[in-house]
Amino acid sequence: MDSRMVFVLLWMLLLSTSTGIKLDGNGYVDVVIAISSKVPQDNRLIDKIKEMVTEGSLYLYHALDEKVYFKEATILVPPQWNGTNFTKARTESFGKAKIRIDNANPSYGFEPYTNQYGECGAEGEYIHFTPEYLLNDTLTELYGSRGKIFVHEWAHLRWGVFDECNGEKPFYHSNGGIEATRCSKNIKVEFYEVTAGGSLQQCSIDPQTSLPTKGCMFFLDRNQITNSSIMFLPSLNAVTTFCHENEHNYEAPNMQNKKCEKATWTVIFEDSVDKDALRSLKPLQSPPPPPSFKVVQRKQRVVCLILDVSGSMAGSRILQQQQAATHFLRNIIENQARVGIVQFSTEASTLSRLTTISSDTTRENLIKLLPKVAGGWTNMCLGLSQGLQILQEDNGDALGDEIIFLTDGQATDNIAVCVPSAIQSGAIIHTLAFSNSAARELTEMANKTGGQFLSPNDKTTSNQLMDAFASLTLSTGDYIKEPVQLESVGARTSDWFNGTVSVDQTVGNKTSFVIIYETSFPSVYIQSPSGSVYTQTNMSHDVSQKTVTLKIPGTAEHGDWKYSIQAKILQALTLTVTSQATQADVPPIIVKTHMNQQFSDGTKPMIVFAEVSQSYRPVINAEVWATLESETGSIHILQLLDNGAGADAFQNDGIYSRYFTKMVNGRSSLKVRVKNQDGQTKFAALYVPGCVLNVQLSPPKPPIFEEPLDVGNFTRTDTGESFMVKLSGQAPSNFPPNRITDLSAEIQEDTVLLNWTAPGEDLDQGTAKSYEIRWSFDLKMLRFNFSNGHEVNTTAVSPQKAGSVEQHSFNLNITIQNGTTLFFAVQSEDKQKAKSETSNIAQASKILPGPKPQGISNPGMNLTVLVISLCVVTVVLCFIVVVVVCALCVSLNNGFLYFSLTITFQVIVLCRCVYSKIMKKKKTDKIKCILSQNSLLAFCFTVLE
Repeated sequence: MDSRMVFVLLWMLLLSTSTGIKLDGNGYVDVVIAISSKVPQDNRLIDKIKEMVTEGSLYLYHALDEKVYFKEATILVPPQWNGTNFTKARTESFGKAKIRIDNANPSYGFEPYTNQYGECGAEGEYIHFTPEYLLNDTLTELYGSRGKIFVHEWAHLRWGVFDECNGEKPFYHSNGGIEATRCSKNIKVEFYEVTAGGSLQQCSIDPQTSLPTKGCMFFLDRNQITNSSIMFLPSLNAVTTFCHENEHNYEAPNMQNKKCEKATWTVIFEDSVDKDALRSLKPLQSPPPPPSFKVVQRKQRVVCLILDVSGSMAGSRILQQQQAATHFLRNIIENQARVGIVQFSTEASTLSRLTTISSDTTRENLIKLLPKVAGGWTNMCLGLSQGLQILQEDNGDALGDEIIFLTDGQATDNIAVCVPSAIQSGAIIHTLAFSNSAARELTEMANKTGGQFLSPNDKTTSNQLMDAFASLTLSTGDYIKEPVQLESVGARTSDWFNGTVSVDQTVGNKTSFVIIYETSFPSVYIQSPSGSVYTQTNMSHDVSQKTVTLKIPGTAEHGDWKYSIQAKILQALTLTVTSQATQADVPPIIVKTHMNQQFSDGTKPMIVFAEVSQSYRPVINAEVWATLESETGSIHILQLLDNGAGADAFQNDGIYSRYFTKMVNGRSSLKVRVKNQDGQTKFAALYVPGCVLNVQLSPPKPPIFEEPLDVGNFTRTDTGESFMVKLSGQAPSNFPPNRITDLSAEIQEDTVLLNWTAPGEDLDQGTAKSYEIRWSFDLKMLRFNFSNGHEVNTTAVSPQKAGSVEQHSFNLNITIQNGTTLFFAVQSEDKQKAKSETSNIAQASKILPGPKPQGISNPGMNLTVLVISLCVVTVVLCFIVVVVVCALCVSLNNGFLYFSLTITFQVIVLCRCVYSKIMKKKKTDKIKCILSQNSLLAFCFTVLE
């Protein structure tokens, strides 16, 4: 086995043993459920979480062939909650948790959802529940039991499947009829419109589309016998499993078909992260035991800086370490945190024991202790051991404490000897490695302890080490109290270094500008939005650190701040700007970035993600740029897009993404810069794609209140974890054009109009060479045998640049009859004749506008009308009988007349009972119904006699 293969296997082993959800036999473990620090203490939440997971475990067991269940779960409560039964958190944190309990913006309601970034089969980011959803039992009438909903969201999170409903397209044409969007078709539905008074009436048909109008809804019977599907309607009592291939509704215009075009069951067992285990696991012989729970808490933050001062750190590296650590201590680490400092080389020594950050004076005193001189060997184990001792001084252990371990990455000693004990200590270890040949154990420690691995280069213009330290926050879910990096930029110049930083309405507190120069003190001018100019006289200058700092007193003015820095000689200059939220009830806009893989061998493309949001509100139309820099100096810049095409899963969800194909061997760093785009940036309504339908006359969904959408100018930067590339060949594989996922079709008279987003030459970059368009009357044939479809002439179609809007109209060589439904698909090809996967299947129906709105045929409604009509006729006949009897038998006593009138009344009551039964009214008096039925029978016997 060659060294390259050994390296790959070792790296994959590290990833497979990292923190995160795992399957231990048949049971899922390391399931972390974190409660945001914004949530007030309510111990009922803990009980409700346990009930939900316990119920969901049994439901999951039955849903997946009795193969898996929830074995262990950890509940992380906020630091301010009081309790004696909370144990100390280890690696758990809110930012890493896959299931989060947090307050949502009031305009979004209480609907559970899963944040999904990636492609079909890819794991999601996290499940979001609100405290109201967990505590308010009446919401289960709307959403279904919490255990079932948990499994529904778990399928999104763990297995990368999507919903089988579509709130925007609840109906579609199929075989000349109208179908409700669902999977499977075995679920029977009835169509009604709900009037203002709450009654049901026949649905109207839109003459332009021949589909039910917007007010039409479909209703289901909770008690009907069908066991699928969980991704359509888990609240239906009989639903216990996922949609299988033999019952999958390929025609339904839902997200599962758009993203996967295969049954949910197939995705879980063939494409998900658990596919191998699920195929090999044997069903349990008996129902699983209830899950076990731990309730943990993280109090104040405890951090030890372990800093390398060996000889290889001499020169610019030791200075950059000092500058970045100063920035961390002065602007990043929060108040009341406890910080210690250790240095190591040939020996290790303590520069500061744990010190509580209580004031600016405390911060400055720690900064004075930072090491300034480098020399000696690189004994990493001594540094780790000394740092762990410092962490143990406050309470005897290092559980949940943090280590920031900065080194040039090349150990003199055998670091593999001390790594296991460091991992077992329970500390979260962040590792920062300057060297391009850093020991792999640095990655292992970060990966296994929930820390970050960052590999900044030591270029004086890169600012990467400053960015790395700025990213080392430990979120509790309350971003009000966390620093936000507005700008981080550098240049080498002998002239002016100019730019603009926007301080938006969501930040402005504790705003600082940090300028670092390489050689000589530059002239610095910073102008506020109102025109005030700050110069060196307003700034602090640290000559030894070659740093100039401007701290804006109070709240910084909102608007564009302009900086102008003049270098009198050729030198490197960098600028870093940080700020914090100014109002306790206005969280800041934040950006979070990462790669979809920490390791790649070049056979599969990597994807860059950046999520821009404010308290779960997506920020859309922003300009987002990612810089990927390898340790060899290769720089690749990508504009990330939120257009719902290529690598992007959903349009306008605030998650920007792009394929990364220009991979080179070695470690690379990731940095993202975000700014407004010509004033077009705005907040979007959160897209919550959950399947919430009226299976009966359920309570309505909570109302959604729109809020102002203007964002204003803003700038943000964020640094992602470093990633490794080890190519199997000299260069990455040739990637074909990306799969088109947003193909849409429309038939206007005899003309077909297709729309899609252009793919690229290599996935979503460049320009494809050509398109192949085919159509069919049969969706499945087109899906599974694209080449057998009818081909469309595309010689006149010239592909545009990736990301452009493509349109193509054409006439088919057939006469399209009214009501006909056709299906279309596209493949693209690059210059090397590599073809993309077949696009999503778009369907279109030819509909000739009708003269006026029509009613929809509804078996349930027709039966109701029939029963009501029969009852009316019966009442009229009874009345006629009574009148005739009265006319012919005047001499009879009034008893018979009274009896006849009574029977007529009973017929009316009975009809009302039948109507109530059909319409599923809950207030039917069963005793009156029975009496009416008996009286009517007695009347019939009397007439017969």
